[in-house]
Order: sequence, then structure tokens, then C-alpha cells
Amino acid sequence: MTARLTPVARIALAIGAAGVAAFAWGSLVERTRWTLRRAEVPVLPAGAEPIRVLHLSDLHMAPWQRDKQEWVRELALLEPDLIVDTGDNLGHERGLEGIRRAFEPFAGIPGVFVNGSNDYFGPTPKNPFAYFAGPSRLRRTAKRLDIEALHRYFAQLGWQDLDNTAAALDLRGTHFEFFGVDDPHKGYDRLDLIAGAVDELRADDPLGDESWLDETPQRTTRPTVTIGVAHAPYQRVLNSFVNHGAQLILAGHTHGGQVCVPGYGALVTNCDIPRKQVKGLSVWRHGLRSAFLNVSAGLGTSIFAPVRFACPPEATLITLVPAD
Repeated sequence: MTARLTPVARIALAIGAAGVAAFAWGSLVERTRWTLRRAEVPVLPAGAEPIRVLHLSDLHMAPWQRDKQEWVRELALLEPDLIVDTGDNLGHERGLEGIRRAFEPFAGIPGVFVNGSNDYFGPTPKNPFAYFAGPSRLRRTAKRLDIEALHRYFAQLGWQDLDNTAAALDLRGTHFEFFGVDDPHKGYDRLDLIAGAVDELRADDPLGDESWLDETPQRTTRPTVTIGVAHAPYQRVLNSFVNHGAQLILAGHTHGGQVCVPGYGALVTNCDIPRKQVKGLSVWRHGLRSAFLNVSAGLGTSIFAPVRFACPPEATLITLVPAD
């Protein structure tokens, strides 16, 4: 006769079964439930036309991930006015093959980008519990990837590199200033260069120079929207961006926590951003200034940690509208 299970054994068995079911859901289902999140941000000058910004991040692309590539391709049907890519595009030494296929329909659409750590280095196996001890660290065994080839492809698409520099675009009658930093997670950010880059950008702007009207020097001004871009939303970066006048900041890196607890949220952030701002649209305040902050939960995972739970992969369509 089979002995009956004790209450403790039943509880342990139930917890084990729930864990297996959750892992199966996270690895087989939710990891590929690519989601489009929509947000509206009031930063445009009065009377300006709305502008659609497609925010992509953390694809961690491998060449065989055809379903993800096809889903990203279909985002071109949204007809975005601008694409902002916040890094970690590569997830394999041949990841650029998948990126080329995924981004092919975006050719000719204005875009800006910054690097993530996984654009430099390939993924390696890691202990998932190590994230509770703090942000992850680069392993010496990580394979260096061909980031130069990635940059050449983005240049072919017509996208501008914002790594530790600034750039400007005019979209639908609104002037935009962008500044960004190289990957803060690996310490490649040079925040000390941002002020000089923005000053140089404005000095080269023909509409910012003195013009002559009735022999009187006039300063031509125009409404400008300033956007900061980074891969990892470390507080030092967000604070600096706010100090430099960013009205909107876009970042990724966190994967939204990747594994979350319903009703509680992310367990880890892999940086020092507060858990409540690990994904989605919020407001970042520093001193007397503030900026809208959109942190993307990203579209992929490491090939060595292919699981998500209560945190589906996402891209974001942000509609910029006039501020009241």
C-alpha cells in the first residue's frame, strides 16, 4: 500500500510543479509573445504635427530566430517617422545576419542608435542568481563581436551614431537635438563629452547663427525637442541627461526584469534604476528638472537564458504630441 504524502511533501510537490509550469510557460510561450506597447509623450511645441517614434532595444538576435525577425519586419507597417535603437542588437557571432533581415524594411526611415554591451561581446553562460548580487560583469571568455560591421549596416540604413556624441534631425517641421552615450553598463559612457558635443552641434546649425534683418543682428530661434539616448539607464546617466536639458530619455538593458512576480514586479534591474521604473514610461526627476523616461523591456534574451515570466518582450511606439 502506497504511503500517503505528508502535508509538507504535498506543499513541496505543488511548489515544484508550479515552478516547472512557470518555466515551461516562460521559455516556450512568453519568450516569443512579442508585444507592441504604445505611449504618448507631450513634448512637442504648440501646433506641431504628431511624430511616431519606434523604440527598439535588446533584440539579442541569433541568425535562426526567424519568427522574431519577421515580427520586427512587420513593425515597418506602423510607418514610424523615427527609429531609436538602444543597443544589444547582437546575441550571437552571426547575429548581424538576423538583424539585416529584421531591419531591412526600415531603410530610409531616419534613425539614431547607441551601443549595448552585447554589441561588443557575445553571450556566455551565467548563474541567474548572481544578478541578485548586483549588475552583471563581463566574463573573460566572452567572444568579441564585429561591432564595426553592425555600425556599417546602420549607416546604410541612414541611422546616426549617438555614442558619446550629438546629432540633429528635422522631422515634420520640428527640430530635434539628440545626444547619447556608449554603453554605461561597461563604463564606456563619456558624459563629460556631452556638453561639448551639444555646443558644437548648435554652432554648426545654420538656423542658430546670427541673421540680418534691416541691418539689425537677430538671433533666429526655433522650437527644439531634446532627446537623450543610452543603453543602460544608470542614475548617473539619467541625471546628466536631465541636467543637459533632455525632455525625453530612451533606454533599454533591463529586460524589464525579465522574470517578474505578478503583483510585485521585477526582482532585479541589472543596474541601479529603481525597480518601479525598470520598464515602461515614467518621469525621471533630478534637482529641479525632470524628463520623460521610457525604458524598453526589450525584444530578446540571452541564448543562455531563454525565459521570460510576467514580462513579455516588447517594442514601443511612442507618439510625440504637443505639450499643453
